[in-house]
Parts: sequence; C-alpha cells; structure tokens
Amino acid sequence: MKPLDILRQYFGYESFRPPQEAVIQRVLGGQHALVIMPTGGGKSLCYQIPALMSPEPDVTTSGKTPLTLVLSPLIALMKDQVDALRSRGISATFINSSLSRQDREKRYAAVSRGEYQLLYVTPERFRKPEFTSAIAQRTVRLLAVDEAHCISEWGHDFRPDYTRLTEFRRLIGEPTTIALTATATPDVQRDIVRQLGLEPTQIKTFHSGIDRPNLELTVDEVWGDDEKLARIIAINKSYPATSGSGIVYFTLIRTLERFSERLRAEHIPHVSYHGDLERNERRWIQNEFMQGRCPLVLATPAFGMGIDKNDIRYVIHAEIPGSMEAWYQEIGRAGRDGKPSNCVLLYEESDLLTQMEFLRWSNPDAEFYQRVYDLLVHNREQVDAFGLEWMREKLHAKQKHDHRLETVLGMLERYGVIEGTWEPMRLTVMNDLAPELCNQDRLNAKLKRDQQKLLALVQFIRHEGDKKDYIQNYFGIADCAS
Repeated sequence: MKPLDILRQYFGYESFRPPQEAVIQRVLGGQHALVIMPTGGGKSLCYQIPALMSPEPDVTTSGKTPLTLVLSPLIALMKDQVDALRSRGISATFINSSLSRQDREKRYAAVSRGEYQLLYVTPERFRKPEFTSAIAQRTVRLLAVDEAHCISEWGHDFRPDYTRLTEFRRLIGEPTTIALTATATPDVQRDIVRQLGLEPTQIKTFHSGIDRPNLELTVDEVWGDDEKLARIIAINKSYPATSGSGIVYFTLIRTLERFSERLRAEHIPHVSYHGDLERNERRWIQNEFMQGRCPLVLATPAFGMGIDKNDIRYVIHAEIPGSMEAWYQEIGRAGRDGKPSNCVLLYEESDLLTQMEFLRWSNPDAEFYQRVYDLLVHNREQVDAFGLEWMREKLHAKQKHDHRLETVLGMLERYGVIEGTWEPMRLTVMNDLAPELCNQDRLNAKLKRDQQKLLALVQFIRHEGDKKDYIQNYFGIADCAS
C-alpha cells in the first residue's frame, strides 16, 4: 500500500496537507526530519503512516515486526492517542506510570513477543531496566520525538531526559528519527538537532508556517476587571451556543474563580477547569466541553493538551501568558475546522506583575534547591507525616502564594533525583542533587532567557505593524528550509 492508501483507509482523509507527504517520503527513505507544524496541523500522521507501511519482519529479531517508538512527555494524552489508533484497527499501546506494575509487566512482555506497531512512552521510561530489556527484543525502525521543543534548554517546556536522546538513539540502533513540535524558534531548532546527535546536514527541516488565515488575532488594552468582563461577555454573545465553543484562559486560579462568579451573576453558562480540581472532576468538565454540552470553559493553561475540538470559535486570554510560545500554542486550538475564529488577548499592564512573579517561582536559585533536597534527605519522617504544607512552612514561612517548592519538586523528579507522589507525600530520594540544579550561573542564564521570552510577548502586544509578520520573524520562519 502507498501512503495515500493508508491515509484513506485508516484515517478517512482524501489527501495530504503540505508538507505531510514530503515528510513521510523522506522518513520512508530512511532520512531524518524535523517537523514544525501548527497545533492541529496533522503532525502525528507524519510518523503514524510510516509505521503502517507493510514493514517486513526482521530476521535479527526472530521475524518480529519492526516497531515505531514514540517519545512524548504527555502522559495524560497517551491513552487518548492510543485509543484513537486502536479504534481504527491499528496495533498500538503505551507504557507509563499511570499503569499498575502488573499492567506494565504485561505490556513489556507483549512488546518483547513482537506485538504492536506503535509504542508510546515518556523519555523517563529509559531509566527502567525492564523497558530497555523489552525494547532490545525489537528492531526500532522509526523513532518519533513528539513535543520536540522539550529537548532544548532554550525551549519553553524543557525535559532533562530529552537531553539523553543521543544515548537513547544509540541504545536502539540509531534508527531513522523524526522530531515534531508546534513551536520552535531558530535557537530551539538548532538545539533539537544537536541533542539528537545529528549534524545539520543529516536532517531536513519542514516548516509549514504559522499563518492560519482563518484566525483573527486581536490585542485589546483594558483597565480593570469590569472592562475585561465586558469584552468576554460581548465575544461570547457574538457566538450563539449552536455555532461553536470558546475558551477563556487565566493565569491564576483565584482570578478565574472571581470571573466565574461574575459570569454566573450574568447568567452565562460555563464550566471552570484548573489543576487543583480532582482528576474525575477535570475529566467530567473536559467531556462537557468536548461534547458541546457546555460551550464555554474558563481555564488555566492546565487545560488544552488533548483538546482536539474542531469548532472552537474563540480563544480569549484574560491575562497575559508567559511567552510567545505558550500564547501561540494555546490560540492554536481555535478554528481547526478552517472557519473564521477569533484569538483575543486582553492586555492589562498590571498583569505583567503576575508573570514576573511566576518567573521568580519557576526559577528558584541554587540555595533553594539545596534547602529542599536537605529537607527530603534529613527530615524524611516529618515530610512523610506533614507533607507539602510543613515543607512550605520550613522553606518560606507565611508566603502562601510562593510556588518555588512545587517547581523544585518537579525538577527533582524530572532529573531522577526523587520518585513517588506529592499528595499524599511519599517521596524517595534516589540520587544526589543534579549538578545542573546547583549551578547558579546556569540558573541565572535560564531566568534571563525566560525574561526575554516575556519581553518578546510584550513587544508583540505593542507592535503597531502586522501582528502575523512579528510572529513569523520571532519563530524565524523565513530562515527555515522548506
């Protein structure tokens, strides 16, 4: 079968979007690719279709079908992605920490036997000997690195284990590799190639651009909650409930809840989504929105991963995001059906103070990392007994809204220093504090980069020329090969 036959048979599309077919042909030819394509642009097909191209059994692995290995940091999405593939008759599975130990062992055994054409894992899975043992029984024909900006320290969602991609590729026989992302500046693109262990001449960049003509980008300067509320209500009322859905993004949960109360007072139906809700409640809210039963959702950035809804007519940012990358990824959820959709950023200068505070929380200094590590090592009983609140009290007393502790625990987990759960607190210290987290010069450099990203967004807001031209220049699209 040809790629177009597979597209039609399994996915129900009649033709490819540019540059999908060119990417697929390059990968099928055993050549590496970096794909930068807007959210909803069809990146996944660029590796899913090659995975289904009638692979010949490999004699070196007892006739087992070659495997496409997909690395993704998004545990929350893997089940949905795999369920969608399996519903199309495609042999796919995932292995991650959401599974019980028994279920993981069953899937390791199935992988070893030669089952599955596609396997989704997080990069952290390579720390597990049982995984590397299972994967050694297969020929990995294609390695797909999703959310590839996580490879780069210059990216907006850096994952330390992604920096081991050169090691991972060597471990699985240096297969053909495709890296995919929706957002990557020129610096990030170069870093992705370097972290993959490839020379620039070995990989071709396919950039489909970021211009989506059906999206209208608007920046409205506002003063105070009253003006913000009035704009949200006006935009919401301009779209009848039967015409599609809308998302209003907030940075802070307390701001979201304040606006939710005011919208309820105006009898505007909506749901609210944020990370402090219980998992079942979050899933219920997401289903209400996805099924169209409640077409308006107020949300923090925790909402959006896996939201593949065609008829989102507007995305409003009621508070300024932290970077161009974050903003662009979030507005990418609008207008996936190709119909006109609005992306409105409500800019209030005082909101910059919130983002500057976020920068402080997300960039603890080396001393703070050391203090958290010492608490975990030397006060194990108290940490287990009293949890996060006790740790906060020891670290920053009465500063209730200081979130540096959560940042540090997250980074310690990403670097493999700790394992376990935070709530209830059941953490085990596995390794010494990572050198990268003790290097103040390195931490200072990261803070400076984050500040520059926020500055770039402010410059975009104040840019008097064509907003889309500014975005094209920021992401270096003119410099990309096609």
